[in-house]
Amino acid sequence: MKISKKVVGIIIAPFIVMMTVSCAQTRHSGFLSDYSGFKEGPSDGADLVYMKEDVDFSKYNKIMMDQVVFYFSEDSENKGIQPEVMKELADEFHKTFAEVVGADYPFTETPGPDVVRMRTAITDIKQSHPGIGVVTTIVPQALVISTIKKAATGKHTGVGSASMEVEFLDSMSNERIAAAIDTRSGGKLAGWSKYGAVKEAFKFWAERLKKRLDKLHGREG
Repeated sequence: MKISKKVVGIIIAPFIVMMTVSCAQTRHSGFLSDYSGFKEGPSDGADLVYMKEDVDFSKYNKIMMDQVVFYFSEDSENKGIQPEVMKELADEFHKTFAEVVGADYPFTETPGPDVVRMRTAITDIKQSHPGIGVVTTIVPQALVISTIKKAATGKHTGVGSASMEVEFLDSMSNERIAAAIDTRSGGKLAGWSKYGAVKEAFKFWAERLKKRLDKLHGREG
């Protein structure tokens, strides 16, 4: 039976889309010192994780957090952002983590044997058309406006997402002891506030870190 080129195209097209999405999902920002050694994370954890063997994570009771770094997506329509907006996002990030995690694991600026250094980047910041205004241009992995992308990724129009790359270092030796890469997809953002999607992602990751630290310190339940 002779198969037309049109039929072949219909059969192959979905696989091309899947390959394209897969390649996009494995793209890294270059922020982390090393991308080797990652493994698939648990169902209730980050997408990819790395944990150095033979490390007593329970000894780290304090956190020394570096200033968060933001990376734009390569295919962002506009890579410009106002300095005051970037500062507001950074301040909100640190405030959220301090409120959620800091009560049980105090933040400090001084290295020590019980202090873990945390380096974090929010990656794949994709801004929508600049004409829409600041309200929508700062949302990480911005609003999905293409039905084609919706079909490829499962995200609907008006759904935001953000990616985070984080690594933890021994504050005395600066040796990496753990790292994670994760993507947070938001829900429908009807009626969302100016920075609603960003703040929601920050809170989600802060709560996830708190839960992980509690588990490592035997504080579950």
